[in-house]
Amino acid sequence: MTRSRIPSFHRGAAAALPRARQRGVTLFSLLFWGIFIGFTGYVLVRTLPTLNEYFTIQRAVDKIAQSQPATVGEARQAFERQKDIEYSISSISGKDLMITKDDDKVVIAFAYEKEVPIAGPVYILIKYEGRSR
Repeated sequence: MTRSRIPSFHRGAAAALPRARQRGVTLFSLLFWGIFIGFTGYVLVRTLPTLNEYFTIQRAVDKIAQSQPATVGEARQAFERQKDIEYSISSISGKDLMITKDDDKVVIAFAYEKEVPIAGPVYILIKYEGRSR
């Protein structure tokens, strides 16, 4: 028998299929996506607490503004009391609030920056700002 007469099942399964029809995930792409998804998850786990803190500050500021404090000092003291109750507020204090009046309504604004350590000297800087509604 010559080589051309050998049935295709003796040559192996890969030889029987055309090259274009073979599909699948390579080891390199599997590693790439695994590292990408892992790093994204790590960054989310590190940054979500800062987002929770922002929403807690926003709720506290809205609550204080709705109570319509008579003086700026009273508003700052109310925020400090709220800060003592809410364990997640650590980035700002009452003195960091910008308190104004707009059409006889108290408006409380705040802005702060939060550095999230990622690895060694690498940080993510997130700038938060908000105001009472």
